[in-house]
Amino acid sequence: MKKLVLIRHAKSSWEYDVTDHQRPLKKRGFKDAYMVSNFFKNNSLTADFIISSDAIRAKTTAEIFISNLNIDESIVRFTHDLYDFSGESLVRVIKSCDDIINTLMVFGHNHALTDFVNTFGDKYIDNVPTSGLVIIEFDIDNWKGLKLGKTYYTLFPRDLKS
Repeated sequence: MKKLVLIRHAKSSWEYDVTDHQRPLKKRGFKDAYMVSNFFKNNSLTADFIISSDAIRAKTTAEIFISNLNIDESIVRFTHDLYDFSGESLVRVIKSCDDIINTLMVFGHNHALTDFVNTFGDKYIDNVPTSGLVIIEFDIDNWKGLKLGKTYYTLFPRDLKS
């Protein structure tokens, strides 16, 4: 059994004259990432390994979760391969993970994440929002054998706002 925790980067800011890869989070992005990660902390799910896009907005989101969930930074990798919007690299990165990893946490971008959860999960999600978290469980022994799984849990910022 493998478990995949997918998290879309928090809301980014367009007010700076930087490349897309360098775009930072906006104030709401920080707030939502802290809110979701703090709520998720009560889930008591731990990750065996974390991979994040190296884009500033994804990296910052991952760092907020890593800090709030007290995750050892030695199990974290930032990669340009996840600066992916189509989902091809996302699938390739997941399938290439070591089979010793049972729970993998991935921080990435749309449309790759929404396409992935709708291809490999059993619950249709119109759009994984910024700071949105989706967990899919797979009845597989190795990541190379990735196939349809069960959408186990979703947590979106709107679920936590009253």
